[in-house]
Amino acid sequence: MSGDPSRLCRTWTLVSVLVAMSRPSQLLLIGVVYATGVAAALARGVPAAADRIWGGLAAVVLVAAGVHYANEYADYGTDRLTDPTPFSGGSQALVGTDLHPRIALRAAVASLVLGAVFAAWRALQGHLGAAAGTTLGLIAVFGWTYSLPPLELAWRGWGELDNAALGGLALPVYGFAATAGRVDAAAVLAFVPFSCLVFLNLLETQWPDREADAAVGKYTLATRWDPRRLRRVYAAGTLFVFGSLAALLAAGVIPLLVGVATLPAAPLVAWGYLRYTRREFPFPAVAAMVLTAVGQLAAWPAVAGLVP
Repeated sequence: MSGDPSRLCRTWTLVSVLVAMSRPSQLLLIGVVYATGVAAALARGVPAAADRIWGGLAAVVLVAAGVHYANEYADYGTDRLTDPTPFSGGSQALVGTDLHPRIALRAAVASLVLGAVFAAWRALQGHLGAAAGTTLGLIAVFGWTYSLPPLELAWRGWGELDNAALGGLALPVYGFAATAGRVDAAAVLAFVPFSCLVFLNLLETQWPDREADAAVGKYTLATRWDPRRLRRVYAAGTLFVFGSLAALLAAGVIPLLVGVATLPAAPLVAWGYLRYTRREFPFPAVAAMVLTAVGQLAAWPAVAGLVP
């Protein structure tokens, strides 16, 4: 007996929308950044424990998917008004369907609860330490409040800093802590240049959505500041990326090979500055962030002696 075609079609639409709203490409990048933190721990002499590493990854993917669903729910109004690019404008998964945006909110709650339960189970087994659990909790809380009450940081001009701190700093630090069972100042400082690259990426990707964001009352930096000020902040961020990289290299916090792997981002960031606020299509800072994440993921294992 065949199923009702309309019901099957609606089920397929729901599944495809849920997959798209989880932002698979971003989840893949999250896995890369998490793995960079893992590799940094291994480079510090921490023995590899596959169970801890894979369990930590599963927990953060569940939490990250929940945060993405929350953002999709909060940004539904913006997504209906903006012209999307591959790097901005949301997933657009709900736009053009008859599904209620509350689907995204329910998926967010379910994914975050599942992530919390899984993390608690891992902690009870002794496979997720206090440092990693605390960092994961901060990612969940400030990921949720990035776009939803009580803080709604992205709607108040704090979203770029929040997102950079979470995706560029807390995420690799979580990978380090999940592997090592601890975290220290050097482990945090090692990812400061990358977190600033994430901030530049956010400046670029928020720019094309500025009019749609302003129309729904979402006051990102791109809607609050004029282009001249935004470009000054971009320039200051660029100087901080490579100034902090040089300082941390000199202090021995970042190995030379990891520093070298970060340098290819420099021409991309310079290109991004020349284009920023003058082009609607965000690309250079996005490419710089991804290239740095991949480059550092390759460099840290080499420092650890895991590759020839």
